[in-house]
Order: sequence, then structure tokens, then C-alpha cells
Amino acid sequence: MIAASPPPATTLPLASISAGYNPRRYFDSRKHDELVASLRLRGMLQPILVRPATETGEGYLIVAGGRRYRAALEAFGPEGKVPVIIREMTDQEALEAAIDENDVRDDASETEQADAAVRVLAACQDDRGEAARRLGWSKTKLDRRLALAGLCEPVKHALDERRIKLGHAELLAAVPADKQEKALETILASGLDVGKTRDLLMRVTQDLAHACFDKSECLACPFNSAAQRALFETHIEDGHCTNAGCFELKTQTAEMIRFEQEECAEKAARTAKVSADDDTGGDRAEDEIDALEGPDIEADADAADAADGDDDDHSEISGAPSLHLQDEQAASSANDAEKPTAPIAASDTGARKPDTPKSSVTARSIASRTRELREATWRTALARALAANPAHAQATILVAAMSGTLPQIKVETLRGRAGLLVGASFPDLDFRQQIAAILELPGPQAATVLSAIGAAYAKDVASFDHVTDLARVFAVDLRDAWQVDKAFLESYSKEELRCIARECGLIAHIGEKAFAKLLSQKKSDLIAGMLHALGFEWAGRLPSAMTLDAAYGPPPACPVAPASEVPITDLAA
Repeated sequence: MIAASPPPATTLPLASISAGYNPRRYFDSRKHDELVASLRLRGMLQPILVRPATETGEGYLIVAGGRRYRAALEAFGPEGKVPVIIREMTDQEALEAAIDENDVRDDASETEQADAAVRVLAACQDDRGEAARRLGWSKTKLDRRLALAGLCEPVKHALDERRIKLGHAELLAAVPADKQEKALETILASGLDVGKTRDLLMRVTQDLAHACFDKSECLACPFNSAAQRALFETHIEDGHCTNAGCFELKTQTAEMIRFEQEECAEKAARTAKVSADDDTGGDRAEDEIDALEGPDIEADADAADAADGDDDDHSEISGAPSLHLQDEQAASSANDAEKPTAPIAASDTGARKPDTPKSSVTARSIASRTRELREATWRTALARALAANPAHAQATILVAAMSGTLPQIKVETLRGRAGLLVGASFPDLDFRQQIAAILELPGPQAATVLSAIGAAYAKDVASFDHVTDLARVFAVDLRDAWQVDKAFLESYSKEELRCIARECGLIAHIGEKAFAKLLSQKKSDLIAGMLHALGFEWAGRLPSAMTLDAAYGPPPACPVAPASEVPITDLAA
């Protein structure tokens, strides 16, 4: 089989030739001058490869030979003629030929190859395997060049001109683009070699092991040093974040959530103190009313156990009586409680009439005491969920914009964080420059910005109904971030605590008699007994006072493990 002969060369005036896409970005001025001198002396010995300009229908576009073309223009002027090979080619064929021609000659720099790789990958619809095949590269080489494509232009030029080494560029590729130029200035001004540059970057990175936020997103982040280790020979140690702005933003968000939770707890504690003061003066009157209401299992048990408590207190003062005596006293007290109670005069009670009905305690009345805590806790839970899910955050922003509620986000909420979200210089830019800065945001950083906006909406939107609807649609589970604790229980009276214990299953777990004994103690002891009941786990139990539909939320099928039991691998993630 006879191989096809190459197309014959012809000559064309330089004025009819235009520069097509050229992967080459940097042309050495010394070598350019040498080539101009050679062309003037010997003429152009190797033809330029061109193709017809299909868009304009006139002239030709260079496929290979851009450096010779530039030198010929200087040597012969636009009217000078040069040898060319004309070949019909599609845009994609021309792109691949141009890349291959420069790559085979080994003259193209790493950044030129990076820019070419971006174009080929786009033409392959982000199929890296196909892009590597078309370029004739290994997948590893393609991944490395694509990582270098994120370098800012000054760093690319510095590498093209060999003012920095490839190792410098690989280290800088792990730094956000808005910080690379400043780092480059430091490297050039101080004459830092690759080793010292790595040491400098290590000092300004953040140790992920000490992060106080959820690090699951960091696993696939390009600014995680582990990702750089997989790409480049030159990298910093594993387990470090090279995006200080993102790290600081997530840290501040986590601290803000912690502060708000502590603030809610302190507010609940203040409310509980007022409630406790009220209970101190009202417990005796409540006991008398319980006795007047007739036979009641829990009331009878309260009276019996209250007698037990009195004897226990007495025994501590006058010496411990025998076990037989304690039993007799308890039985006597219980019998007295069962006898018909004579009417009590108002002067004897000093407070309420004997026929005054006891105030009813319902789930609604309990929930009304916790409205502020409930709404603040759900807003925080929704904000955390949106901050961790850019898709849900984007949907929230769109709904807020279309419903006209997006302006409810406080101006200072995002303006004050713009420097962390976008870049340190962003607040000082004019509006047009801010548009450009937003358009240049890498995908992960743009997703972080959207998440922050969605989280801000959850915190600031005026109507809690909007928070409720979003939480339901996105299946936000409050049990992931909150559970019954001392501060919550201190917000309620003893009767309200009895209702909470009943709906959450504590009374069924320890029995009516045992809980009645708890109820006869001081409120602080009652709460301690509720929280530390043997064999009872509060995790995963959501009282109706804290749910969105005022219905008790039982624990999930798989109980939530206490923090101390979370596997080490989960904590590390």
C-alpha cells in the first residue's frame, strides 16, 4: 500500500495569512531575533501549515508555524511571500494538530500545554479519558496540566520565562488565584528556592486536624494538600488547607453557630431561674391541691414518696432509724394520703380556695414556653444544612428572589464577609470590578458563596413559616444538631417536666412509682434524675415542644451514637 504523499507547498503573501489558535504563549525574544536574521539570510526553509479561513471565507489561518510567521513579518513585511502547505481542516483537527506540533517539538511550556488541555477537554465535553487520548498524554499528565491551568497570568508568564521553576508553579497552584500574585512577588523579591517556598507555604496553611467545622467537603477540595500530593512531585505535607479565606469563613460560621447555641442555653437558663423561684413558693400549694382532687395514682405516690423524703431528712439529723421503722413510716404516710381529706379553710392554705381547678398542662402550653429557643434552633439547623449543600442553597436563593423575600437578608451579613467569601480586596473594588471578580470565581468557591447566602437567608428571613417549609422540603433533622439537655429542661415547671418525660418515654422506662419519687425532689435533682436515668438514652428523642408540627419525634431506627462513640474515621472526616 502506497502512503499518501503530503500536499505540495505553494507560496502566499503574509498579508493573506492570519494567526489561528496557537498553544504557544511565550516567545523568547533572543531566539526570535536569531530566527529573523536566519530568514533574511536563507529565506524560509520549512513551509507553514495553514488552512482556509472558513468563517470569513478569505485568507488562511495558521495551524503550525506561528513563530516563523512572526519572524517573517519582521524580516519581509506584509507583502513578502512565504512557502505554505494548505490543508482543509476542522477547528478541532486544527487545534489537535497545533498542540501536537508544539508538544512533539518539546518547545511548549507547561502553562501552554495547560491552556491547550483546557480547550481540548471542553471540546471533549469534560471527558478526561477522551481528552488524554486525543492529546496522546497519560491521564496523570493531563490532570497535572489542568491543575496548572488555575495559575494566575503573572505566575504563568514567570514560568514561561523561567523566572521560577516548575516546582514553584506546582506549589502556587495549590493557593487561591487571588493570593498567587502576592506570593510570586515574595518568591522573586527574596529569591526563594523551591524548598524555602514550600516551608513558607506550610507556615501560612491551616492544619485540618484542628478545624472545628465539618471537614467532609474538604476531602475533594483542590485546596486540600492531599489533592496536590496526588498531582505534583512538589507539594506540602498532607492534612493542610491552603485556602485560608475558606478555612476562616468555615471556622467563623462554626463559631457563630456555637455562640448562638450558648446564647440560647443562657437565655433558657435565665428563664429557668425565674421558673425555679416560682416553684419554690408554689410547691406546697400544688401538693395541697393534688390532695383535694381525689384519688390519683401519681398524686398518691407523690405524697407517699414525699413522706419518705421527710423521714430521710430527719434521719440525717437525729440518727438513721432501722429499715423496719422507715417502712412503717412510709406506709403510715401513704395511708394518711388515702383517707378522705377534710375541707381546708382559705385561711389555712393562705393561697387558693379548695375548689380552684389545677391549671392544665398541654403540649401547646409547653411549646409556647419554648418558642424563642425552638425557632432559633431550627434556623441554625437549616443554616448549617444549606451551608453544607450548595444545590439546596441555590434553590433557596431562587425561591427567596422569586418570592421577594431575598432582600430580608441583612446587608451587613454578607457585606461584612465579602472579603472572606470572594477575596480580601473585593470590598474595595468598584461595581464593574466586583462583577469581574465574581465571574472569575472557581467552581468550589462559587458554591461556598451560594451556601453562605442560603445560610444567611435561613437566619434572617422574617417569617419562621419560610424556615419551616424549607426545613421540611430539604428534610432537615433537628436531631443531628440538638438534643434534650439541662438548659432545656430548666425552662419548665415540674408538671411540664412530667409531660415531657411521659411523651419521650422516660416514665414508661423507669415506671410511675420511680418517676413520682423523682418528682417529689427538688427541681434540680429531678432534672438530674431525668437526664441520667439508668438505661435511658435521650439522643434522638425530640419533644413536641421542639418539633415543627408539635408532635413528638421518636428516635430513628438506628439511635444516634453519642459523640464519644463516633468512630475515629468519622471524626477525622
